[in-house]
Amino acid sequence: MKGSVGDPLPCERPKQEGHIWGSMKRTAFILGSGLLLSVAFWNSVTWHLQKFWGASGYFWQAQWEKLLSTFSGKEWILFSLGTVLIPTILFWSFNALLLVVDTTGKPHFISRYRIQNGKNDPVDPMKLCQALVTVLLNQYIISLPMLGLCYLFLKWRENPCRPELPTFHWFLLELSVFILIEEVMFYYSHRLLHHPMFYKRFHKKHHEWTAPIGVVSLYAHPIEHVVSNMLPAMVGPMVMGSHLSSITMWFSLALIITTISHCGYHLPFLPSPEFHDYHHLKFNQCYGVLGVLDHLHGTDNTFKQTKAYERHMLLLNLTPLSESIPDPPKKIE
Repeated sequence: MKGSVGDPLPCERPKQEGHIWGSMKRTAFILGSGLLLSVAFWNSVTWHLQKFWGASGYFWQAQWEKLLSTFSGKEWILFSLGTVLIPTILFWSFNALLLVVDTTGKPHFISRYRIQNGKNDPVDPMKLCQALVTVLLNQYIISLPMLGLCYLFLKWRENPCRPELPTFHWFLLELSVFILIEEVMFYYSHRLLHHPMFYKRFHKKHHEWTAPIGVVSLYAHPIEHVVSNMLPAMVGPMVMGSHLSSITMWFSLALIITTISHCGYHLPFLPSPEFHDYHHLKFNQCYGVLGVLDHLHGTDNTFKQTKAYERHMLLLNLTPLSESIPDPPKKIE
């Protein structure tokens, strides 16, 4: 008989090939259907959001035109309000709420969501004062001149205070570019700052907080603040020649997200801070924002073996994840 023992008979091969081909067709159909449904769902969502954006767009366009006429010839004031005042108010308002919990431990139900139990309970007042001074210096001594240069560049390229507001779909595209550029620039600049040549000189200051709180998101050496905080957020709008409204929303979003990443609490219905909190705890894992480059470079391998990784999800109920997914008991030596 031709063929070795165990080989399928000639009459069986067409059946097997037909079975494999049928499986491939069913898989393609399922994946294709899922893709089409995803695209249809996304288009539906964006259509409704665009409709809302368009309905309110006339109102905002009218308000924007009033602002332009009020600050005619002084657009730099508008730019300062949009890139400094509004994001700063949001940053400090959110952090003021977090600081109440950090300094008093109340309300107690929020303290239950603390990621590193027993840390900053309450926070050291002297250490906090030092952090607040550094953050204010970074915001007003370092950030303001950089935003001034950003305005001059955008003015040269394309006026950020031009009369027409961006469309919803254009803003979505800009936001995607901003996030991508920030992920790449932050990951590599951050990882570079962990090199022994730079860590003690620059980045060690930020890592004085092994259990971070929200306000220390901007607690950094001035060089680090420029390279790793400001530039990753600024380059996207400069590349896209963005409108001030897009820049304002992006800077505000970026400051809120970085505050959440450092806040030390895994709160319901907010993005998970477990990823970056683990970086402060262990130093040599989880360098990025989204985690995409960490996955590609394998700099989250240890993190993936921990309970913190299991807790790294959006909390959709009121039960703290530290209770539903507790750390394993410590071994008694």
